[in-house]
Amino acid sequence: METVRVTGSVTPFRGASVMNQPHYFVGIDIASESFMAAIGTAPWQLVVPATEFSNTPAGWSALLAWLQRQSCTPATSIVCLEATGVYGEGLTHFLVAQGYPVAVEPPLKVKRAFKPHGHKTDAVDCQHIAEYACRYLDQLSLWRPRPAVLEHLKVLLTTREQLVEQRTAHRNALTALRRKPLHTALAERLHPHLIQDLTQHIAEVEREIRQLIDQQPPLRHLIHLLMSIPGVGLLLATHILILTECATRSLNHKHMAAHLGICPYEHRSGKSVYRRPASRHYGPAQPRKLLHLAARSVATHKPAFRHYYQRKLAEGKPKPVALNNIANKLLKIICAVLRSRTPYSPNYRSVPPAGLQAA
Repeated sequence: METVRVTGSVTPFRGASVMNQPHYFVGIDIASESFMAAIGTAPWQLVVPATEFSNTPAGWSALLAWLQRQSCTPATSIVCLEATGVYGEGLTHFLVAQGYPVAVEPPLKVKRAFKPHGHKTDAVDCQHIAEYACRYLDQLSLWRPRPAVLEHLKVLLTTREQLVEQRTAHRNALTALRRKPLHTALAERLHPHLIQDLTQHIAEVEREIRQLIDQQPPLRHLIHLLMSIPGVGLLLATHILILTECATRSLNHKHMAAHLGICPYEHRSGKSVYRRPASRHYGPAQPRKLLHLAARSVATHKPAFRHYYQRKLAEGKPKPVALNNIANKLLKIICAVLRSRTPYSPNYRSVPPAGLQAA
């Protein structure tokens, strides 16, 4: 069964699992300059208390020697960390290169596994993480690094998004300055220069993205397949392949929708607590935004999607809900194209299973 995971570079749809029962559970609490590690066994018992190491290559080597002294080999132990972004990436890459199974878990999930009282220190946290790995072993997903080209593309896409946000901020500031009754020449002169520089940097990043894709023929082929879908451009196609890590054979559009935060969930409890089904709106923000823009585009320019959009509005659906329906429809088409490895066909019509049985 596929597992949704949103932690660092953990693959959201990899579904890796722990194959054998480890004897030792190593919990690590990461900080920017140091980290602490503790070891326990099952049934849960702390056998080695928290020990501090520096978050440097020398500290990683010291951790490896410490684990070997405690008889924690890759075959007998599992290492669990919380997702802390770049603070833990170096250590996770190091441990995986040494053969250790590593699980990277959401901090909120670990926090909710324990009572909200008691001391809150790094030593206590790493012991809690080790105990969490022991208690929830069947729910852990093994971490593996992304392919290098996908990691580079992810960094470039994030950089482009940051540059676009800065350019938009300068454009808005310049518009506001020009509307003021009193003009400030220096400020009005600086903003256009900054906007021009940011536009050049954005174009440079986009060229680098295209070059990376062109250097990988299998990746380029998948990008072209996705771009055959109405509304899907280079940026959205690249984001989709980063999310799936090009593992396209077992894609499930419902899992993808839940991961992106566009899947409506019902909220009902007894007679008094009731809300309309709504999406949770958390998950990867950039691909969700691009998918929404794609839905708006096809609802305006593509007849089939425009008719679907108008039909939903005629049923009484609010416009955001109708656009969210189109986004889910596009995501379903994206997953189908990637699974079949065939371009989008506007004349294709799906047949429900009941129709096949009747035929």
